[in-house]
Amino acid sequence: MSTQAPTVEYRGVRYAAEMIAGGAAYEIFAADPDPGFLPNPRPEARWPYRRFVHVSEVGGESAINACAESLLSAPLAAGVTWRRIHEQSQSPYGDEATRALLRSVRASASVRCGTKMVKPLSVRQVVRLLGGPAVVSGFCFREHDVAHLRTPMQRRVLAGDPMPADDYAAFALRWRASDPVDYVVPAGEPWAGMARIPGSARRGGPVLGTGFLPSNQYLLPEFVTADFADLPLPTRAEILAYTADGTEVTMFQYVTEQGAWTRMAGTQWRRLQAELPGVDPHQEWFPVPASGHVGLSGEYRGRRHPAVADPPHGFRIAARSQAARFPVTSVKRLVRYAAWRGVPVSVAGEREEWVRLRLVVPGEQVLVVTGAECVERGVYEVWAPGDEVEEGREVEVAYRS
Repeated sequence: MSTQAPTVEYRGVRYAAEMIAGGAAYEIFAADPDPGFLPNPRPEARWPYRRFVHVSEVGGESAINACAESLLSAPLAAGVTWRRIHEQSQSPYGDEATRALLRSVRASASVRCGTKMVKPLSVRQVVRLLGGPAVVSGFCFREHDVAHLRTPMQRRVLAGDPMPADDYAAFALRWRASDPVDYVVPAGEPWAGMARIPGSARRGGPVLGTGFLPSNQYLLPEFVTADFADLPLPTRAEILAYTADGTEVTMFQYVTEQGAWTRMAGTQWRRLQAELPGVDPHQEWFPVPASGHVGLSGEYRGRRHPAVADPPHGFRIAARSQAARFPVTSVKRLVRYAAWRGVPVSVAGEREEWVRLRLVVPGEQVLVVTGAECVERGVYEVWAPGDEVEEGREVEVAYRS
């Protein structure tokens, strides 16, 4: 039996390699510190240097066929190159032919039930998630498209919050999509208003409205949760940390039925937890407040029950006892909508007589009317007196998966 390590071709050179993230990227190894390679942190590693590259950058049809998700693809046409597509993706003001080309390319990156999604987190967002509702909202990415970005410096392009230059780690939330209906592509006319929001009124990079992240180096398709609404996290969602040497550390995992985060990282990573303000570095269990549980519902034997998602394996009754976790059907997610000062909003929280509202379609003029502030890239919220909020209604979003 051969023990030779698998290899891939990168920029005309063959390297020993290991597949990561379901074939989305490869960790390639070298004996010398070639440009772009980092020291390999493994003790007594055979190859002292390593680098992470996207599957689209390595040669071989077998590597592409091994991918769990669809790759970006472009139509065969004269003058169409990936460089041109990247340039056009960075401007929201292209002509109709340009917009049609970008729509075609962007449509090739899709979300299915079970797709691994990631969202960059700031330190404050990690702390808030450990002690608040187990939900995710706003801009996010398929892990497939960003798995090769492994250092804090590389992942800065994804950040919804500005990151300090000396950041010791980059954090992210990873989960599996419960249903494609939860995600939309931020492209087209509805997003034109966000492209005009000035830098003084936003956090992170601008929203271009092309469906791609602003970046002078990468072509990265982005998604946003439908109407910027909170999505309940499925079972085994994870909070990750990425260190300067490119190591991915699973810090915490969400135990859905128990309603708590549990620490997964070993003692060698205790220093990362110690850097989280207000978090005990020795704490291993982080219960989510009962008021913070935001869930789904599904049918079992003609009755509706609170449900949890376990994509791609389906949905089940939310129960602490494993014997009571029966599969459910007709799954729905509840969203609360309203209007304030004539602007459509969703209800993101309440406190006494005040309501926290989140803009459904942010734009420059809408910000003037509401006074909403940016809480993270693309997400705008405002507190309003409850008696001023109108047209309150609850909408059930039916899952197709």
